[in-house]
Amino acid sequence: MVKTGKFIWLALILLITLVVTVLAPTLVRISGISLTGSVAVLPFEPGTEIQKPSSIVPKDSSGKQWAITKVMAPQAWQVTGGEPNILIAVLDTGIDKDQKDLAGKVMAEINFTDSDTVEDVYGHGTHIAGIIAAWAKNSGGVDGLAPDCRLLNVKVADDQGRFDSKVAAKGVIWAVDHGAKVINMSLVTLEPSSALEAAIDYAWNKGAVVVAAAGNLVGDKIVYPAYYSRCIAVAATDSNDSIASWSSQGEWVDVAAPGVDIYSTLPRDNYGYKSGTSMASAHVSGVAGLLFALEKDTDGDGLINDEVRSALENGCDGLDAGVVKGRINAYHAVNSALTSK
Repeated sequence: MVKTGKFIWLALILLITLVVTVLAPTLVRISGISLTGSVAVLPFEPGTEIQKPSSIVPKDSSGKQWAITKVMAPQAWQVTGGEPNILIAVLDTGIDKDQKDLAGKVMAEINFTDSDTVEDVYGHGTHIAGIIAAWAKNSGGVDGLAPDCRLLNVKVADDQGRFDSKVAAKGVIWAVDHGAKVINMSLVTLEPSSALEAAIDYAWNKGAVVVAAAGNLVGDKIVYPAYYSRCIAVAATDSNDSIASWSSQGEWVDVAAPGVDIYSTLPRDNYGYKSGTSMASAHVSGVAGLLFALEKDTDGDGLINDEVRSALENGCDGLDAGVVKGRINAYHAVNSALTSK
């Protein structure tokens, strides 16, 4: 009878586990906001163990990834490649998590759009994800700026690349509440949004850094969310360290980063070039991921996002343009983080 009773209890536990797994609702409530996207949490995959920084060797022998050299990423990798517990959220058109340079990278994902899939149909989000955190250990392909960090796939733009600010706001909150330290928003709108600004404030107050594209609008026209003070607004530069002719710029833009002819991952194991402040923003997010592995709370506020932002901006190389703080330099930013302790 004792053995039979134990068997019945074990069977009940297994049955309850199965019911919870199969019938768990997809409606997620975070911070009092109803989020209706479908959510999935993905496990680490075999063979994706983190390397020691010294074993990160750039794969690009053809010179396609000129930006990696320009921002001195290989030198920064001798100190850190990031850490697997540092999550970088990509708020975009989705990510092809099966792309060979991104396999095992996406730790959780959610779809806030009316698309039938959380995957990247448009191709933009996968390109951004590769710039940020593509593996640096497999042969071929591309290197991400923070190869040892992981990603959150937050699909807030549809399969035509369109997004709504209120939806993006929900994505920011979801990302923060699921552990994001860096949030990349290669999204641009001309209309301010109180909901999106509040979400970005929430992210900052929770210790995250939000990076946003300054736009491809030529001149100093203000765009959102990049204009918000708690975003790092990013202009685009070319291989000669000139601000791209089509890039937004001006005193409201914080930093610049490579954004012209950027080679990165595309869906279905493809690769290709794209240009835009979207790509520039992704480079900044990657460097921010490296800095979260190094920075300490030096001002006693219990957070390190302010130290990360300071190291990133203070580590910039100067530009002749004079309209931004400078072009990011991963190695100098890492050294700034190390010397500020």
